[in-house]
Amino acid sequence: MKQRWLLILLFALTPTVALAQAEPEAPQTLVNQIDAIFTPIVNTMASVLLFDVFSVPLIVLWLVAGAIFFTFRMGFINLRAFKHAWFVIAGHYDDPAEEGEVTHFQALAAALSATVGLGNIAGVAIAVSIGGPGAMFWMTVAGLFGMSSKFVECTLAQKYRIHLGNGQVAGGPMYYLSKGLSELGLRPLGKFLAALFAVCCIGAAFGGGNMFQANQSYVAVAGAFSQLFGENTTLPSWIYGVGISILVALVIIGGIRRIGAVAAALVPSMCAIYILASLWIILVNLPAVPGAVGSIISEAFLPKAVEGGFIGVLVQGLRRSAFSNEAGLGSAAIAHAAARTHEPVREGIVALLEPFIDTVVICNMTALVVVITGEYADQSTAPGVETTAAAFGTVIEWFPLVLGLAVFLFAFSTMISWSYYGERAWTYLFGEQTMIIYRLMFVVCVFIGSVVNLGAVLDFADMMLFSMAFPNILGAFLLSNKVLDDLNDYMARLKSGEMPVFK
Repeated sequence: MKQRWLLILLFALTPTVALAQAEPEAPQTLVNQIDAIFTPIVNTMASVLLFDVFSVPLIVLWLVAGAIFFTFRMGFINLRAFKHAWFVIAGHYDDPAEEGEVTHFQALAAALSATVGLGNIAGVAIAVSIGGPGAMFWMTVAGLFGMSSKFVECTLAQKYRIHLGNGQVAGGPMYYLSKGLSELGLRPLGKFLAALFAVCCIGAAFGGGNMFQANQSYVAVAGAFSQLFGENTTLPSWIYGVGISILVALVIIGGIRRIGAVAAALVPSMCAIYILASLWIILVNLPAVPGAVGSIISEAFLPKAVEGGFIGVLVQGLRRSAFSNEAGLGSAAIAHAAARTHEPVREGIVALLEPFIDTVVICNMTALVVVITGEYADQSTAPGVETTAAAFGTVIEWFPLVLGLAVFLFAFSTMISWSYYGERAWTYLFGEQTMIIYRLMFVVCVFIGSVVNLGAVLDFADMMLFSMAFPNILGAFLLSNKVLDDLNDYMARLKSGEMPVFK
């Protein structure tokens, strides 16, 4: 019965692709009808998720409260295990005999490929444009606390992962919510939260982790294409959609091992390209750096005439940080569950580097660039990727070409990693035998995202992304004592020299 409904859903999507290719006006009509259905759903979800508590959206408050709790509960693990984390990803503790599908570094790269993306390029510019430079200060603070959330959820993912045979493993919030809470005598609650998380994860994978990325990457690549070959030369969206769909399909069919290998190659490259370009802008404007840093710090507490005053600056920073590094959402835990290790805590320690790299390093690079150049205050430039492009364009005239490449790499890596997140959630609900249907649907959605504007559907997917935080943080809170016990045992063995070092 499940397969029958899945096939119906797949065939329902197929005509949309044909229409998008053959009759340009038809998809827009269909999309308008879909928007009409989804708009009230999105508005209802927004009234709950974005409900203000003390002028702060409920979902943001939930994520930040969880991050602060985990930081204190784990004894500031984000600081005291920071150095050890770098030794782990360097391979000093990699034992080839351990079970799993990817190395610590590949798991980190796969998770980073899903988090480092358009939020670092466009999200920071939006936060600074709306909330002022001080918003970046609060993004950084939230990122530092978010390191503890990543540690807890990824430790749990390793602790409760399951072995599928042939060396394959599966894990993530679906499994530690159901198995972990069952151990606490809360089996019905665990099953419900696991299913809720899986449904939200699939929706987020198809929308925010797929169609949105395809859509925005086409805009950036098309802009670079026109600049390279002339303003009158355009790149048809359907050609781009076919091309990127094929690339995504070639990677995701290979599963997490191929995804991890591709991510391990892409993430350092795309981060290096973006960071080097950012450093060049900063070096050219070096005398202005102290003033920019001063503005970021001072306006965090004494904001100028920006939207909402202090609370507005605070909310923009916290909100964009959560969207950028995904700490507390539980998505990265799915990738880290596949790492080769017998030590769940060790993988959690590796994972805490993600918010640091994503928010503290890369987001601050973007913030310094847009603040130094003053482009964030230009009302004629739309907040987002255009602001970032304009800021880089003040020094590097041809930067839209580089930005187009960076956005493509960011979006592509995000899509392949999110394909795995959604796949694990899908198989949890429907079984491994239906996985090919999910993968075909995911590739179809890549094409759809490239050629049409889905409006409320993408807003709905973003809502589902944030919805993942409710079951995930609640379950992690209830299981935090188990994580703390494992952490204390691990740190005691590490200090005593019992941990074998292989490099």
